[in-house]
Amino acid sequence: MKKVKSAKITQLLPGPLLAVAAGILINEFLLPKAHLLALHDEHLVQLPFFSGPADFFSGLQTPDWFAIGNYQVWITAVTITIVASLETLLSLEAVDKIDPEKRISPPNRELIAQGSGNVLSGLLGGLPITSVIVRSAANVNSGAKSKLSTIFHGSLLLVSLLLIPGVLNMIPKAALASILIFTGYKLAKISLFKEYYKKGIDQFLPFVVTVVAIVFTDLLIGIVIGILTGLFFTVKSNFRSAMVVVNDGNKYLVRFSREVSFLNKSKLMGHLSKIPDGASVLIDPLKNEFMDLDIIETVNDFIASSKARNIKVYIKREKSQKELFEDPYKLVIE
Repeated sequence: MKKVKSAKITQLLPGPLLAVAAGILINEFLLPKAHLLALHDEHLVQLPFFSGPADFFSGLQTPDWFAIGNYQVWITAVTITIVASLETLLSLEAVDKIDPEKRISPPNRELIAQGSGNVLSGLLGGLPITSVIVRSAANVNSGAKSKLSTIFHGSLLLVSLLLIPGVLNMIPKAALASILIFTGYKLAKISLFKEYYKKGIDQFLPFVVTVVAIVFTDLLIGIVIGILTGLFFTVKSNFRSAMVVVNDGNKYLVRFSREVSFLNKSKLMGHLSKIPDGASVLIDPLKNEFMDLDIIETVNDFIASSKARNIKVYIKREKSQKELFEDPYKLVIE
């Protein structure tokens, strides 16, 4: 394998191009012999032939504006918009990760460009367009570093369609499929699964569920299932880290994170109920930005009952901070 990669021909020509060329040569060798493995039209790329510029432009169509009132058109448009936008954003993130210079692409600008391109494509009778990780990865692997690569890529496809459609129609679809499979493997190889597994079940399970759901359903449904799975683990993680309760002997610290919702009320009540009589409790809400009224009420109820249990409660707050909790000891910690 190392000898193949170090060969001069593999350094001058990209591997996918050599794979396509090999597929063409093998099939052209088998066709005259009427071999069982020979591929025919249905298994080959099929592109139209254009006799000239006029023939090419004759294929462009204007929209049927009367169809704008058809609700099926709107359903299809919304579905394509969601699928294309998700695919573009996912491809954009994947390309940023394989970019040697580790640049961050602006997603809003990408979506605006895609939307503008789809409007123009639709007005000309074309299909919707979207970012595709395979072609983007091909550009990166070929050493492309600027936006000019995608313009050159598209221009090269157009020129090839106009000048050499006969050669393109000799390409076996199996050769293209093998390139897609290999590219997909490089983007989702075993080491990537191991990496997510090391990050913990909260990261690994949504990743695996998304991949499996896309394979067995489709892109849109799979991503929705993945988002819901990820949302579940996000809520679970926030629920678990919303508060920290630690103790050193009879001294307790209750610290709240940035956001504490009513979902944490039961957990907070459980922690407070376990604090023994005669204990000393310090409540630290300094890092909190939002606290549900149910949480405030629970803490105030605990403070109100603390005197009967001989529990000393202190509130850690800044002088300028708005008082949320009752503070029988009026302790201010700078």
